[in-house]
Amino acid sequence: MGSVATTLKTIATAGALGAGGAAVWGIGIERYLFTVREHDLAVLPPGSASITVLHLSDAHMAPWQRRKQRWIAELAEDVQPDLVINTGDNLGHERGLDGIRVAFAPLRSVPGFFVHGSNDEYAPSGRNPIRYFTGPSRHAKSAPKLDTDAMDDFFSADLGWSDLDNAAATVRLGGLRVDGFGVNDAHRDWDDLGALPAALEALGARDDATLAVGVTHAPYRRVLDSFVDLGADVIFGGHTHGGQVRVPFSSRALVANCDIPLDQARGLSSWGADAVPLNVSAGLGHSIYAPVRFGCRPEASVLTLRARTR
Repeated sequence: MGSVATTLKTIATAGALGAGGAAVWGIGIERYLFTVREHDLAVLPPGSASITVLHLSDAHMAPWQRRKQRWIAELAEDVQPDLVINTGDNLGHERGLDGIRVAFAPLRSVPGFFVHGSNDEYAPSGRNPIRYFTGPSRHAKSAPKLDTDAMDDFFSADLGWSDLDNAAATVRLGGLRVDGFGVNDAHRDWDDLGALPAALEALGARDDATLAVGVTHAPYRRVLDSFVDLGADVIFGGHTHGGQVRVPFSSRALVANCDIPLDQARGLSSWGADAVPLNVSAGLGHSIYAPVRFGCRPEASVLTLRARTR
């Protein structure tokens, strides 16, 4: 009996040490290991010059997160994007906009599209993280309201980005016309897919030199299906955090916090019968109440879009 008890005690100790080591890594190290995930896609009209798209998502910014602010700010010089796609959840604190201004200011004058996540409207609240494994999260009714108008004014008036919350807009990149359309946070049922056909019609008929871009915070199936039906050439989403905690080297997230298949909760895949490219960013941050990343580094995505062959 003594040897059995000793063995069990050794196993328990090893398990505790392993869990402790994982916590130290996830909380103290990996959440600061910002990385760039790069992709190359042939989706532009034939004959188009290539463009570089910087996809940012889920910064969940707090004012004291200066390391993250500096890293994002340096992307403007390192990447030199032609277009920015921001898929929401920028704010992680009632003064989060202070950090967002520092991080995004170098992207001023780079054309961009943005949509809201719920944490662009309401501050995060503490909750039991185990509940994420029981299904999509719910939001506290008492969460403080954020200054969304000030954030939108910074994005639109200062940076020059277009708001695609249940709306559509066009930007010109040289000879390429880019029609962006998107929805407000589908996780909160703020999406209005019925508004998009008229919004797109108001942009005018697409021609052979048009790229159609669908933008959503939460990549719910209903949204992705609708974007494919509306003729998206490429779709961008966020929200999932890539699972935030993953089994190392696994291709599947443990959770997605929405109904997207778990093996599509991070990175580049495709959606629908036409295999429309879908990029879901694992995001740059986390809730201040769940400060951990394990097996899922914080990231920005850089997509080089090239012309299709004739």
